[in-house]
Amino acid sequence: MPDRMPSNPIPPFEDAVYKRSWKNQLRVIIFEADTFWGKFFDIALLVTILLSVFVVMLESVKEIGQSYGWQLKVLEWVFTVLFTLEYIARIVIVKKKWSYVSSFFGIVDLLSILPTYLSIVFTGTQSLVVLRSLRLLRVFRVLKLARYLTEATNLKAAMAASKIKIFVFIGTVFISVVIMGTLMYLIEGGTNGFTSIPRSIYWAIVTLTTVGYGDIAPQTVIGQMMASVIMIMGYGIIAVPTGIVSAEMVRKAPNREISTTSCSHCNRDGHDYDAEFCKYCGKSLDS
Repeated sequence: MPDRMPSNPIPPFEDAVYKRSWKNQLRVIIFEADTFWGKFFDIALLVTILLSVFVVMLESVKEIGQSYGWQLKVLEWVFTVLFTLEYIARIVIVKKKWSYVSSFFGIVDLLSILPTYLSIVFTGTQSLVVLRSLRLLRVFRVLKLARYLTEATNLKAAMAASKIKIFVFIGTVFISVVIMGTLMYLIEGGTNGFTSIPRSIYWAIVTLTTVGYGDIAPQTVIGQMMASVIMIMGYGIIAVPTGIVSAEMVRKAPNREISTTSCSHCNRDGHDYDAEFCKYCGKSLDS
């Protein structure tokens, strides 16, 4: 007669996590969203980030800041201490510490706590804690929105493949506004607001990008005709980088989905769902 099964068997994945060292268990909770506690931690983190940003926004309102200034400052320091402890924990549990510290999220995590400490010396820098809102990008990992993770990876690859074309495009636009700004300086002159070539280039940039502040405007017929040409060019130029990136996305988009698992060795993610080894460092994803 077979042995009775335990009443609450541990799922295979959870069992593997249970047998790991405390650092690995903590790493799975903090860096991944495949377990209950990992998802719970990340959701709690996102809520805390939202609350901390909301506190900073409230503090900037004059009436609220005058009435509840010290309460809001206490809350801000509480949030900062929590984020500091979390940042230290992330550094302690990763194997390649510099890999995390120098990564995008590592830099964002550091920048999210520095402003409050800098406010001790430099007044007003605490407003920069709104940089914590960048940490909300983790929502894609937390909710396991694999489709969005895949699309984000595709967009990143398309941008990387298009960088040379975009650089050439930006260089062409820069040369164009320099030429157009110089011509407008010669046509309009200082009496109509085009007092220097840099100021005329500023006007050309504003006009070409279809922003049109209106602080400077050509008064001569030739200048107005040239401005009309620049405005029409602006509509065509806006579509160019979009087409470049879109073409690369269609050409390079992989037909695969991305998991939320991160490598315990190099701390990088973006692996396929069926991947057993890290595609960056080659280490096992289960270790």
